[in-house]
Amino acid sequence: MKKDTNNGIIIAPSILSADFSLLKEALDMIKESGADWVHVDVMDGHFVPNITIGPPVVECLRRATDMFLDVHLMIEDPDKFVPDFVSAGADLLTVHVEACNHLNRTIQLIKEYGIKAGVSLSPATPLASIEYLPEPVDMILLMTVNPGFGGQSYIPQMTGKIRKLREQLNRDGRNIDIQIDGGIGTDNIKEVTSAGANIIVTGSAFFNAPDPALFIKQLRDLAAFASQGEK
Repeated sequence: MKKDTNNGIIIAPSILSADFSLLKEALDMIKESGADWVHVDVMDGHFVPNITIGPPVVECLRRATDMFLDVHLMIEDPDKFVPDFVSAGADLLTVHVEACNHLNRTIQLIKEYGIKAGVSLSPATPLASIEYLPEPVDMILLMTVNPGFGGQSYIPQMTGKIRKLREQLNRDGRNIDIQIDGGIGTDNIKEVTSAGANIIVTGSAFFNAPDPALFIKQLRDLAAFASQGEK
């Protein structure tokens, strides 16, 4: 998986917090800011209490940008929709362990299409739920807010969960990325990257920043400082 040159940190602004009437401009702003990926939150109104976008919009995003599309499926029965999102242009599909009847089968399905596969856990879901993940999984997304809405505050207890997961992966010799999503900004990025997260989703903090490029630089600098502090 593509790594940023700055200590392996990838920053992925979420278009959930963008003005949906100006998605092309939002994509251009993400690219010009120096961010790495575009995070796309797909919600179905069943698995989470909100409805956002589907494959047609992802297809439009794909035509409008060459950036890596990190598509987070917060939906029931994700297997049914994997082919549609792959055809739409997703580079990575992340599914929720809570939404999959047979998680290993879902991961294998995504990988058969030749794209990256991730697994997400909601805040209250224990790490034991992914103890027997298949080796081909590329990323584990730990939600640091309850899924369903943007603009929420980071749940402090998630720092310990991030650290525990990174320790487990290191102990098992598994080179898997840890993504975090929810309430991340300049006030806590050092905390979460020190704990072991290396892919950072940022939403409202990015789109509300007076200078998005400066905001991305600040995140990188703070993450680099956290990394140096561990040495």
